[in-house]
Amino acid sequence: MTQRSLPTPTKAELEILQSIWRHGPTTVREIHKDMARASGYTTVLKMLQIMTEKGLVERRVSGRAHIYQACISEKQGMGEFMKELVERLFGGSSSQLVLQALGTAKTSKQELEQIRQLLKELEDKKP
Repeated sequence: MTQRSLPTPTKAELEILQSIWRHGPTTVREIHKDMARASGYTTVLKMLQIMTEKGLVERRVSGRAHIYQACISEKQGMGEFMKELVERLFGGSSSQLVLQALGTAKTSKQELEQIRQLLKELEDKKP
């Protein structure tokens, strides 16, 4: 899988990618079953066909089944999607993203401690 700029997936496409990331290469039927939304089987199939054209997933045939797999790992995907989100919504400012996220959502003590630890690690890396 090559490193390239991927199109930002829609909400439904991201849900499909998350299903594939959870279960690995899988069939349309398994993805349809896994999805929480009330999409029909043919809707999921059509979405996977579009995602294949976009380069988000790859399809291979195994007997009668069509197996779909993500073209990018979950970690790589989330990194790419976050970069685009920060650029598009926050003008490239990750601090604005963090401030907005912390200001609009309830954050547990455990999450705050994880954030502090990450900040400490980032500070330690700076020259």
